[in-house]
Amino acid sequence: MTDRETMRVFIDCDPGIDDAVALAYLAARPEVEIVGVGTVFGNNTVAVTTDNALRLLELYGRPNVPVAMGAERPLVQAPRLAEHVHGGNGLGDVALPEPVGSPVAESSAELLVRLARENPGGLDVLAVGPLTNLAIALGLEPRLPELVRRLVVMGGAVEVPGNVGSHTEANIVNDPEAAEAVFAAGFDLDLVALDITMRTVATSEWLDRLKGVPGERAQRTSAFLDFYADFYKGIFGSRQCAMHDPLAAAVLIDPYLVTESFEVPIRVELNGSLTRGMTVADRRPRPSADQRRAARVVTSVSEDEFLKLMLDSLR
Repeated sequence: MTDRETMRVFIDCDPGIDDAVALAYLAARPEVEIVGVGTVFGNNTVAVTTDNALRLLELYGRPNVPVAMGAERPLVQAPRLAEHVHGGNGLGDVALPEPVGSPVAESSAELLVRLARENPGGLDVLAVGPLTNLAIALGLEPRLPELVRRLVVMGGAVEVPGNVGSHTEANIVNDPEAAEAVFAAGFDLDLVALDITMRTVATSEWLDRLKGVPGERAQRTSAFLDFYADFYKGIFGSRQCAMHDPLAAAVLIDPYLVTESFEVPIRVELNGSLTRGMTVADRRPRPSADQRRAARVVTSVSEDEFLKLMLDSLR
């Protein structure tokens, strides 16, 4: 697919096992120029997620990508981490070599704003962690939705149960104020929520195929996913795992994989004692009075093709 136009992509992430696989998916594509990676708290502390981003970019063959450390906590509330899902080091307790590189001096928000200004209309953004860095970037550059071509967010639970609370998904509930600011800003935005990511899974058969792929990239990633599959076995009842962040990466660079979606303004509940952090979509069959720019909510993808592409990225 090298004949495709080069895509300039900025990744905001909290690596994280599924973040790692998303980075592998993008790094394997020669038509994707990863112009920067911003890190944020979430799956672990921002110090750990930043260190992981450096290690992963070196593992996946993109050691020269600038990595910028971002927010260490949400805008308002205390942070919560997900070590029980991703392991003590964020990568399933799989050790990677110490990184050769180090973070740049700019913060994640500053790096994103500078790159967007330098590439007006030519930068795509993938956000697969809490949206704190993007909210801060909007404060630095209110024109960011005009400068960014497209934003794909992994987050939310629109018409399905949450994974942290009954109505809430981890990335959104980890900083509801930031998420509300991003959804209100007017980005050309695709939302890859639990509605689709909990139905698009790496099966035990797929995980076994990955174990048979030679090379350090595949074998390290297989080890990450073994830990992840053990966690998800308690949810699914069998050895498989949801591929939240890799699916969002695929929606960004392979949009043909999306077979169904709907468009609706998204709001984030900020006050409910049981629903704070809920992603709210008013889908009543009438003309919407909500003037907020609609997001495209992905509801169906070509799962077999996605899983094939994901495996190919690790070969």
